[in-house]
Amino acid sequence: MTTAAALLTGLLAPAAAAQAAPAGSGPWGERGDTLVMPLEKALAEMPVAEESRTGYERTKYKHWVDANHDGCSTRAEVLLEEAVLAPQKDTTCKISGGQWYSAYDNSYLDGPSKIDIDHRVPLAESWDSGASAWTSAEREAYANDLGDSRSLLAVSAATNRSKSDQDPATWMPPFAGDHCAYVTEWTAVKIRWQLSIDPAEANALAQIAVTCPNTPIKVTLAR
Repeated sequence: MTTAAALLTGLLAPAAAAQAAPAGSGPWGERGDTLVMPLEKALAEMPVAEESRTGYERTKYKHWVDANHDGCSTRAEVLLEEAVLAPQKDTTCKISGGQWYSAYDNSYLDGPSKIDIDHRVPLAESWDSGASAWTSAEREAYANDLGDSRSLLAVSAATNRSKSDQDPATWMPPFAGDHCAYVTEWTAVKIRWQLSIDPAEANALAQIAVTCPNTPIKVTLAR
């Protein structure tokens, strides 16, 4: 067990893995471990490393799959789960109608065509911070992570495309009221997938975190 994981021995408890990704281990422990710790402690103990996008291609992440073979893709599953007014769904899982709340810009949007499903930590950012060394199965599991509601989020297409593949050092939600939730959930996803943060990202996260409640976050490691 690594030093960081050893410091958290009293906070770890066994849990079932949320994704069918290959077993692995990293700075926080092993897949299936559950960690509970205050936000500031989590940020202080996250591994910091320079990033590299060498070799990244979006096609290396197979996404919007139908993992449970129920006829609905990952995108459809998130739309159905996060709707504030339930949409209609036909026999092929085509979704129409409905309404969604976009936390990034504090807006309500009617109809799925106005909604993008955001990877809280973008695919390219995950590559930069560790996923370049993963197997294709692990990257697929990451891109379709329904095991933690913080991983994927229904947001307005405009804000998702504005964010693109940026991290908190260069992009934050336009709605300031979402900043604390964004930083907390970004941190949780990075820990869940045992990803590092770069120095600028670490500084940005820390600056925002000190203005937020230092509440405990609970994370089950996916790899």
